[in-house]
Amino acid sequence: MNRQFADRVKTIKQSDIRRYSAICGAMNGVNLSQGVCDQPAPDAVKDAAKRAIDEDRASYTNLRGITELRQAIARKMRDFNKVTCDPEAEICVNVGSAGSFACVALSTLNPSDEVIVFSPFYGYHVNLLKLFGITARFVDLKPPSWSYTQAELEAAITPKTRMIVLCTPANPSGKVFTEEELRGIARVAEKHDLWIATDEIYEYITYGKEHISIARFPEARGRTFTMSGASKTYAVTGWRVGYTIGPAEALDRVAVVNDLLYICAPAPLQYGTVGGMNLPESYYIEMRADYLAKRQLLADTLRSIGFTPFVPDGSYYMLAAFENGRWGTATAATESILNQVGVASVPGSAFYRDPTLGDNQLRFCFAKKMGDLEEACRRLRKLGARQSLAAAV
Repeated sequence: MNRQFADRVKTIKQSDIRRYSAICGAMNGVNLSQGVCDQPAPDAVKDAAKRAIDEDRASYTNLRGITELRQAIARKMRDFNKVTCDPEAEICVNVGSAGSFACVALSTLNPSDEVIVFSPFYGYHVNLLKLFGITARFVDLKPPSWSYTQAELEAAITPKTRMIVLCTPANPSGKVFTEEELRGIARVAEKHDLWIATDEIYEYITYGKEHISIARFPEARGRTFTMSGASKTYAVTGWRVGYTIGPAEALDRVAVVNDLLYICAPAPLQYGTVGGMNLPESYYIEMRADYLAKRQLLADTLRSIGFTPFVPDGSYYMLAAFENGRWGTATAATESILNQVGVASVPGSAFYRDPTLGDNQLRFCFAKKMGDLEEACRRLRKLGARQSLAAAV
């Protein structure tokens, strides 16, 4: 049979993150590629989900999510993000923050619209836009500080631009956008009447830098969708509980799209997330300290084998550059290291507008149990400071 496939999926393929994770799993390696965050979830989170299961909380929820979770989100947004929102009208619980972005994009953008994305970028953002027939236009962030200019942002705007997409703290760079940068983005969005979609899933994972939500600024409040979730904060990436905060009229549409795509996020896991959002401040302090120690271990290891790590200000990813000529490409480096020592990373080229800009970089994830990260670093040190691809073969 000559079956046809939709044009929208003809250029879509499995991400390098997923691909190298699968290869690593098959060879029983140490996976520093995908941000699976394979650490124990807090007991409060697990216990709340277990209670919900035991109490048969297995039915469909409100299309916006359970009331208890939306109220907890509103309190957290007020106290941590400094953004007030109505839990009945301005919050929608989604299937992960990726589901949040899908619902936001389908609610606000049409095919042939354009969206501004900062590069290096999170691939799911760009690929979802591509799937929906929306064009991404890029503003390049320059390492090691991941800087850009206001002029470069303005230059990316065209008459077709409808939205600016942020990820702060950023995956893969770990950039934490400053107040000055966010106010500049808000001014551009106001000037050109653009939506802002900000993915803040790593909001609690910062290292000496303040996480700032752009929605706290009056000029951005009425045009911003703030997206986050439980995955990274509570180490439950497979639970797929995310949420969106935004203007009431827009959230009406997001909620309907959410209902059409997903019906609702898993009911017991929504209750589990409530358990997490009631944790004391000490939990977040300890989590940041744990990641800070892991960041240091990985950075020191990468330096010892000849890499130049771009030490992140937030998130739990680290891009690191290797010297020209050591490996032919980032893909060759990823595959060589995986084959030699059984440690998976992701080619930096997967995250850039122009893949050549990241072809001397790899991304490593340090959201691992300390013992597993120590094992990965022990293996990486076997590479030595200078190991050519020819020598590896």
